[in-house]
Amino acid sequence: MLQIDGVVERYELSESLQEQGVIFCDMHTAVREHPELVQQYFMTEGVAVTEGKFAALHGAFWRGGTFLYVPKNTKAAAPLHTVLWSASGKTFTHTLVVLEAGAEAIFMDEYASADSKEQALHNGVIELLVGDNANLIYAGLQDFGRNMVQLNHERGRVGRDGKLDWVTSIMGTRLTKAFQTMELDKPGAWGRMSGIFFTNGRQHLDLDTQQNHNAEETVSDLLYKGALKDKSRTVWQGMIKALPDSQRINGFQANRNLMLDRTARADSIPGLEIMADDVICTHASAIGRLDEEELFYLMSRGISRKIAIEMSVQGFFDPLMRRIPFEGIRSRIFDRIVEKIG
Repeated sequence: MLQIDGVVERYELSESLQEQGVIFCDMHTAVREHPELVQQYFMTEGVAVTEGKFAALHGAFWRGGTFLYVPKNTKAAAPLHTVLWSASGKTFTHTLVVLEAGAEAIFMDEYASADSKEQALHNGVIELLVGDNANLIYAGLQDFGRNMVQLNHERGRVGRDGKLDWVTSIMGTRLTKAFQTMELDKPGAWGRMSGIFFTNGRQHLDLDTQQNHNAEETVSDLLYKGALKDKSRTVWQGMIKALPDSQRINGFQANRNLMLDRTARADSIPGLEIMADDVICTHASAIGRLDEEELFYLMSRGISRKIAIEMSVQGFFDPLMRRIPFEGIRSRIFDRIVEKIG
């Protein structure tokens, strides 16, 4: 499905998915044809309008976006893919994904726009609701133009023995501020958050992640990797939170940054808030530069320095790239990284 400024320009849904009862459409169609589902889940269990002024602004002005609903015990017969293109100055798209108990789906969600001299705003919300024993692989890919300011609230909720594999790729915007929260609500819930970002020029990325263990015997795993050039800057602040009754949990978070220029800056702030006494929780962060010995080794084999740098950066991101379920998308992201390396 392709949307431009929240209006559908192209839409296809296979017969096999329709026969399964999978609902995949734009948000306006969902409001018109499935009002009971939208009323039940829209900003009620995921992101609330009371979370901040930008969430409230989104609740008032949202327009367009994607609705995916997979019925109970249904494994979506094919991956779902949507592209949301911004051509105007302001967009407020909303992504709402609901997997009932025992359901499974793979969803690729892309956001992009062209560069322009006029400043633009994207105020988005992403809600990923994964029921008991359900399994969702979600990849959100953002490559907005350099004139864009992005302000996002994103939340995933996982039920008993459910799984949410959440991949985020950020390449565009002049400024991004995103709140990304994983809620593990019942025993056996598992969540993985993977982040890929590359900044250059004067880009500024500010990512605030939260892994909330709201029940015992839950597992969370976060790995965010970024590469920085020129005078760009990134800030990552992460938190693993365990409630008093959230015993026997396992939480991990790590942020690793590769500095390609001395003028770039990365701030990495991991954190733990533990109110239980039987847990395994670990956090880590690292900021480093390309290894000149590794580059020399590659160059001694007849490889140019430019290609050697590209190979090193590709190796840095490769563990996360493998988590993206589409080969074509992985290739596109790496091509974009090579373009930004220059």
